[in-house]
Amino acid sequence: MENALTLVLILLATAVMVVVLCRILHLPVMLGYLAVGILIGPHALAWIPDAVGTQHLAEFGVVFLMFSIGLEFSLTRLMSMKRTVFGLGGAQVIVSILVVMAIAQMFGLDWRTGLALGGVLAMSSTAIVSKMLVERAELNLPYGQQMMGVLLFQDLAVVPLLIIIPALAVGSGDLSSTLLFAMLKAAVVLLVLLVFGQHIMRQWFHIVARQKSSELFMLNVLLITLGLAWMTDLAGLSMALGAFVAGMLISETEYRYQVEEDIKPFRDVLLGLFFVTIGMKLDLVSVAADFGWVVLALLGLIALKALVIAVLARWVEGDWGVALRSAIGLAQAGEFGFVLLTLADGAHLMQGEVMQITLAAMLLSMLAAPFLIQYGEAIARRFSAAEWTNRAMQMHQIAIQSMGSNGHVIICGYGRSGSTLAQFLEEEKLRFIALDLDSRRVREALANKKSVVYGDAAKREVLIAAGLMRAKALVVSYKDKHSALAILRHVKELRPDLPVVVRTNDDTHVEVLKDAGAAEVVAEVLEGSVMLASQALLMAGVPLNRVIRHVQENRARRYAVFSGYLRNGRDEGETTERLQTRFASVLLKEDSFANGRRLHELGLPKLGVEINAIRRRGVRGAEPSDEMLLQAGDVLVLLGLPEALSTAEQRLQKG
Repeated sequence: MENALTLVLILLATAVMVVVLCRILHLPVMLGYLAVGILIGPHALAWIPDAVGTQHLAEFGVVFLMFSIGLEFSLTRLMSMKRTVFGLGGAQVIVSILVVMAIAQMFGLDWRTGLALGGVLAMSSTAIVSKMLVERAELNLPYGQQMMGVLLFQDLAVVPLLIIIPALAVGSGDLSSTLLFAMLKAAVVLLVLLVFGQHIMRQWFHIVARQKSSELFMLNVLLITLGLAWMTDLAGLSMALGAFVAGMLISETEYRYQVEEDIKPFRDVLLGLFFVTIGMKLDLVSVAADFGWVVLALLGLIALKALVIAVLARWVEGDWGVALRSAIGLAQAGEFGFVLLTLADGAHLMQGEVMQITLAAMLLSMLAAPFLIQYGEAIARRFSAAEWTNRAMQMHQIAIQSMGSNGHVIICGYGRSGSTLAQFLEEEKLRFIALDLDSRRVREALANKKSVVYGDAAKREVLIAAGLMRAKALVVSYKDKHSALAILRHVKELRPDLPVVVRTNDDTHVEVLKDAGAAEVVAEVLEGSVMLASQALLMAGVPLNRVIRHVQENRARRYAVFSGYLRNGRDEGETTERLQTRFASVLLKEDSFANGRRLHELGLPKLGVEINAIRRRGVRGAEPSDEMLLQAGDVLVLLGLPEALSTAEQRLQKG
């Protein structure tokens, strides 16, 4: 028992320190877990033995990973990107497997080993690529969408590979019948679960949710995930397949987001343990002995995979620049490759030497991935004239829109906040140019004759083309710290006098953004809380002027540009509370005088009272008609001075 506790403490202490280091260095946490496994595994310090119990725990990590992928599975999204997903994604996986099989044959490896290796190396890292695309605000760019489409198919391709790889372990004479039987069995199990499981799952979750117990809800999620994993394992299929189906079933219910949030801690911890066990498999002595082969495998993996994706992307989409960016971004190995590698190792499809070289090459490719993605644009420009042409055309379009504008406002992002800001600017007859990376949104805005262009505001040349040197102000209307800091860096270099307003989610990054040069930072959560508080105070009967003063004082404390004006406003003197307008809510009863009468019959405006709204059975109606017939249960929201409100309430109730 003491020995087991010591091992757990060693694992936790090492993992915490390495993961903290990865966070500080902005490296993927997964690489930290792999490093922990290499460090404390049986081939290095040997603090943790490669025991069966550890492997079983790691299997649960894969189960929860596949469950999460199942939750993310969206048939609508799949169909909207079907050309990229099934066309480019499907071709990439199939061609990659065939290329690796051909190379394996050249080196004298069995075709089954080649097939398993092909499946392993066809995968790219969803975690690294999606994180980098989000941080660089490139998710909605053509190559970002292309990469996500390919990754989506790779996630789906894992499912048949989970069935095929274990079946490859049997003798060659029985292989075709074993594969056929495995696929047939998987099809039957999936059909039964998906056809009959959907209705049962929804009804069962309704029953559990009605108990209003978060503990019970969590236990139910664990039961379903592990239960379906056990069922597919019992049917001779992998546990990961059952977990994937469980995720798919729940993704079609309204409980999907709650389940995703609840399962996350279990998934992340167990998945971390899985990557630790992967790291434990790496023998550094063996890698050092075969270092030349490892480097050759690494260069071959990146170069061949990039070449396959670039050629296929050019064939499917017809744009060399986009194809090259996608190829560079997807040239690394992926986390699902490790899942399949573990499966192939368990099926004894790889010799120790091949296993070590493959594992080392995969790890090194993932370490190189962030740098490849970061410098992908420069690499693509070097090899593609089309990339230069596309960028030049984009700059030309932006320059045309901004040409002739002087003293305009640059809006970075034309989403909900950006378009609202544009409306205010138009009302004030101020010119603006908006930059956005959503091509659909840009097309819709242009159709409505809005000055919106496609462009990444975080890039220096885009801001210059948008007339940065002639602009009066710049607003970052989306919540992306990394992109905002890049914009502020360019503005500080080119136009240090230009005021920049940045939108953020909360006050976490306010000081960082202000230090980077933002004139003001608007925290969305804080603004929402101010309005929430003001509405609550109004409904509680606090005078309107006093509520406005609270809001003004709060904003004066946070926004320097308002402080002088608001302070002067207070110096002008305040009316007494008795003469301040306020809200009051009056509920009509069965015996109320106003029950059954029309609004104009009550003469409330003559008393100096305004009827702000009427709530009927929870539905609020603003600016009600004078002909509206009042009913018992109506709540009248009145606005006026205290004495007038008191008189109005008396008239409504007693006449």
